[in-house]
Amino acid sequence: MALGGNPIFNGKSFRGATQAPPVPQAPYGAPYGQAQYGQQPYSQAPYGQQGWNAQPQSMTDEQLRQMYSQPSAGPADTGRMTFDDVIMKTAACLGAVLVGAAITLTVGLGLASMLMIVGALGGFVLALVNTFKKQPSPALILAYAALEGLFLGGLTRILDTQFPGVGLQAVIGTLSVFAVTLVLFKSGKVRATPKAMRFFMIAVIGYAVFALVNMVMMWTGVLQQPFGLRSVEIFGIPLGVFIGLLAIGLAAFSLIMDFTSIEAGVRSGAPQRFSWTAAFGLTVTLVWLYVEIIRLLAILRGND
Repeated sequence: MALGGNPIFNGKSFRGATQAPPVPQAPYGAPYGQAQYGQQPYSQAPYGQQGWNAQPQSMTDEQLRQMYSQPSAGPADTGRMTFDDVIMKTAACLGAVLVGAAITLTVGLGLASMLMIVGALGGFVLALVNTFKKQPSPALILAYAALEGLFLGGLTRILDTQFPGVGLQAVIGTLSVFAVTLVLFKSGKVRATPKAMRFFMIAVIGYAVFALVNMVMMWTGVLQQPFGLRSVEIFGIPLGVFIGLLAIGLAAFSLIMDFTSIEAGVRSGAPQRFSWTAAFGLTVTLVWLYVEIIRLLAILRGND
């Protein structure tokens, strides 16, 4: 999973993945099952000991037939990560997001604003903790999802009050981008190539710098517009439209990186516990994508 995917997956250790033991090989030039001179022949045990293929005395012939007729163990049976694991863990994280969002959407506006700030700060801290933590912690990942739900619910409530219907449109837009990205990835038309990933990292750093400068200018009162620099118009179009489209594109490519990391983890036989890491990565990207879409929609609605 750490093979060039989402930065969240980098540095994770996949030690402990179960793999089949090597098949015993006869020495070069010797018949199959014959050992070198002075060594015990393959499949034969020393005097007084039971060989590897000897029938256990406690098992009947019928029990042995039932044992050998059973299907071979799959990834889930051997404790390895599967796509089903990732889907279930991601569903649990998104469920926690919905629970958190439901709280800020139903409580009083003053309490919702306070919970939104708590969710934003707490979610940011837990995002860093889960990103740099070597082994995934389901409790911390679910706590991050719930805190992000508080933030998203508060943000949606504020923007939907000013621009009715923008929250539902953002949900539909997020699901649409996710579905299209998944289809493009499965078809092989879009891949996280090293060149594309270098461009992604440069663009993300540039976007982060812009977001930080914009936030500081808004907090210090230098800019009075609702969206700061994003409200500045270029040829009659708010700068936030261009920035928003770029950010949505970056978030969509981040989904491609998530899918790449998950696919690599499943193929390499990563331990099952890392399905939580995969779910965390997808949740982070989907939260980012939703925020960018709802902000872009609000900017467009505010410019009408």
